[in-house]
Amino acid sequence: MRSAFAFAVSLLVVSAAAARAEPPRLAVFDLEMIDTSLQGEVSGPRSDEQARLLRAGDQVRKELADSGKFRVLDIAPVNAAAHGSNLQACGGCDVKLAGELGADLVMTGVVQKVSNLILNINLYLRDVRSGQLLAAASADMRGNTDESWSRATDYLVRNRLLAPNYGVPRAQ
Repeated sequence: MRSAFAFAVSLLVVSAAAARAEPPRLAVFDLEMIDTSLQGEVSGPRSDEQARLLRAGDQVRKELADSGKFRVLDIAPVNAAAHGSNLQACGGCDVKLAGELGADLVMTGVVQKVSNLILNINLYLRDVRSGQLLAAASADMRGNTDESWSRATDYLVRNRLLAPNYGVPRAQ
């Protein structure tokens, strides 16, 4: 009897360790834009910036997936609903949509544009179960170019989100 109990406990310990080794499932939504520039007010959304938003989201997904620290999920099943919402101000719809995908974590982001020279990119990571903000990362960009967006995005992922002790949950 004692050996059967010990065996059952050892199975639980092994399966718990295996469960912890699995990286968290992460839904990374496309970035959104807040354009307070004069140009944005006069001309409206620019196609080059909309393309950069999509590329930045793809870049974040790829770099986080390549790190092996996350299992990045395909957002296609809920992408239309995400694009139809303001994920920064929808009262937790990002968490709800990520939950529909089976995610443990959800990441949203916003690019704030003051002018073609001054932009800022912000990424937010939340726990899907609690909705709690786990990490936020921000970087300023100088210049509204493909290169400046790509470099700022890479910087945030490498030096903030994947940096040790930054508050981003890791597989144990």
